Amino acid sequence: MSIIGFVKEHAENERRCSILPINVKAYIKLGATILVESGIGKSINITDSEYTDEGATVETDRASLLAKADFLMSIHALEKVDLEKTKTTVCCMSFLDPFNALEHIKWLQQSGRSALSVEMIPRSSRCQKMDALSSQASLAGYVMVAKAMSILPRIFPMMMTPAGTLKPSKVFVIGAGVAGLQAIATAKRLGAAVIAYDTREVVAEQVRSLGAKFLAIDIGETGQTDQGYAKALTPEQIEIQQQAQAECISSSDVVITTAQLFGRKPPLLIKKDVIAKMKPGSVIVDMAAENGGNVEGSVAGSIVTVEGVTVIGTGNWASEVALDASQMYANNLQALLLEFWDTETKKIVLNLEDDILQTALITHNGELINSTIKALLTQESV
Repeated sequence: MSIIGFVKEHAENERRCSILPINVKAYIKLGATILVESGIGKSINITDSEYTDEGATVETDRASLLAKADFLMSIHALEKVDLEKTKTTVCCMSFLDPFNALEHIKWLQQSGRSALSVEMIPRSSRCQKMDALSSQASLAGYVMVAKAMSILPRIFPMMMTPAGTLKPSKVFVIGAGVAGLQAIATAKRLGAAVIAYDTREVVAEQVRSLGAKFLAIDIGETGQTDQGYAKALTPEQIEIQQQAQAECISSSDVVITTAQLFGRKPPLLIKKDVIAKMKPGSVIVDMAAENGGNVEGSVAGSIVTVEGVTVIGTGNWASEVALDASQMYANNLQALLLEFWDTETKKIVLNLEDDILQTALITHNGELINSTIKALLTQESV
């Protein structure tokens, strides 16, 4: 019988958790033993007793939980100080940020511990229900619009009143991935006039289906990876893109940038000279601020003023709607574990030949499983 442990998040300003009481009920029905750290749901107003009512064991001692669990579930990757208290056979599942955590991955490999990176789960029809990266990005798109609206000194929709007509706010969304499409849909629902741009022409129809206009820019050949991510542009293509976007940016009340390249530094899309052309009081939301930023002058974790424009780079967007984000993430993890649940032994059995694990499992029993990360670490050691 597999013992699955769920720990409380220690990251600053993190309000999400990796399990809700309804998930406990589902796991117990399968025959799993569920351990949750005391206070895991406190930030979203879920008490320990709600977990125990569904069959979970609440551990007040974090070290005890870490020592007992066969599988450890969390949002953020557990640090070495926690992992040293676990079994060497443990498997941890979380957002791991493997491209930027190579030293940590080396330690995981050398210690024999297994780690699964949920952001590396393939983007396929089979994996939609366990795609935590998409579920959290969708909520981020909603939150970024709400953040911008709360700061912008005007309303989003057109309003005709005896005192005069108020024109709708203009919102420009750069990047029409999961987060971008949700930002477009949210801004449209709130009545804004929305224009969007993406390097992938294939998403133009999705943008238009949401009622927004698609900004067409001819930058030559572009495309997307087999996982659906935008491919990196050449410096020349970025320059053409920036020039073409400048006019749209300067006339917008709100600009939301969602351009992130998986495993690489995000591109700089908006420079200060373009920001200076925007109306004072306008708002820019930089989704990529924590990873380097799409906007010159944005500050990770902060709201700053650049050339009279408010630039929001607070990050951890999904945590702003922590209850819904926790529900979606917990369901993603549940769907993932169900893929590998053996009903006879009542255990999670990791089949290393499975395409999900070939991609998402980073380390296992002292081996590097993900071929991309393995290649990166091999290059480092040469």
